[in-house]
Amino acid sequence: MTIKSLSLTAVLALGATVAQAEEVRVYNWSDYIDEDLLTKFEEETGIDLIYDVFDSNEVLETKMLAGGSGYDVVVPSGSFLQRQISAGAFQKLDMARLPNHVNMWDVVEKRTAQYDPDNAYSINYMWGTTGIGVNLGKVKEALGEDAPIDSWSLVFDPTNMEKLADCGVHFLDAPGEMIPAALKYIGENPDSHDPDVIAKAEAVYMAVRPYIQKFHSSEYINALANGDICVAVGWSGDVLQARDRAAEAENGVEIAYHAPKEGAQMWFDQMAIPVDAPNPDAAHKFLNFIMDPQNMAAASNYVYYANGNKASQEFLVEDVIGDPAIYPDAATLENLFTTTPYPAKVQRVVTRLWTKIKSGT
Repeated sequence: MTIKSLSLTAVLALGATVAQAEEVRVYNWSDYIDEDLLTKFEEETGIDLIYDVFDSNEVLETKMLAGGSGYDVVVPSGSFLQRQISAGAFQKLDMARLPNHVNMWDVVEKRTAQYDPDNAYSINYMWGTTGIGVNLGKVKEALGEDAPIDSWSLVFDPTNMEKLADCGVHFLDAPGEMIPAALKYIGENPDSHDPDVIAKAEAVYMAVRPYIQKFHSSEYINALANGDICVAVGWSGDVLQARDRAAEAENGVEIAYHAPKEGAQMWFDQMAIPVDAPNPDAAHKFLNFIMDPQNMAAASNYVYYANGNKASQEFLVEDVIGDPAIYPDAATLENLFTTTPYPAKVQRVVTRLWTKIKSGT
């Protein structure tokens, strides 16, 4: 009886292990992958893919720092990744299980190394800039033909914003992007961790706060594409998705994206495996699948973001690889800035400031 019980226990344990091995849970940004790739992964590996989405780094970070997220692969942005690595939230990648890592781009890895030394915990999925998307017709109608659509003054100069308010302006709900943008506009260091410098962003925002319709990190895509708003401070690929959706709809809406001439933030979204991932083996298989050049190209061709995979570039459509808004020229790259994580005390200052800005009080 005892032997049989042990055998049954062993069988149940083995069954649980097999069941677990057939599932991988991925937590990624919304509107951020070609869903055909998800099906392809399941067909090629036999692993069931559970795919959930979020629309802010803060939502992801809450799950990661609490532990027990239940996810096998998550996609934080670089500065958040760095803080989460320091908190012990991720496990080191096993490069022996990632043969496609040879396809990654050293130019990008040199930059992501500031967040993840030696790129030991993550791979780059996509990268891009934070800038301004405009409905050309409506903005020029409101501000004239010489509207400063390539400058932060479009959204931080109250005179411009007052005129744009009627056609709708959305800002990202992302203090790690928006505070540095305001500091750059007024000539301060966008990567400053000095609370006194950070506090200067308040005046910039309060001057234009009455004219901001909404703070949101994904709704602006459809709002721009449909002509419901005329300006969005957003991520490059999102705005370009809006541009293409409007073109496909033939609705008369013409969207353009600019990384502001004063300097725009360059960001990196990194795929990483939580330290308590239920199925790290399947997680490595997913990362290796994504690093296949044709798969990574399919993702970029769908979301209109640049990626960190050099070998994928031969498979990118001309609308992606040939668009300087996606793959900037050397001069534009030189003018882009990156930011580093705020220490915990400074992060609390930033969070309080952002809450105050959003409430307008």
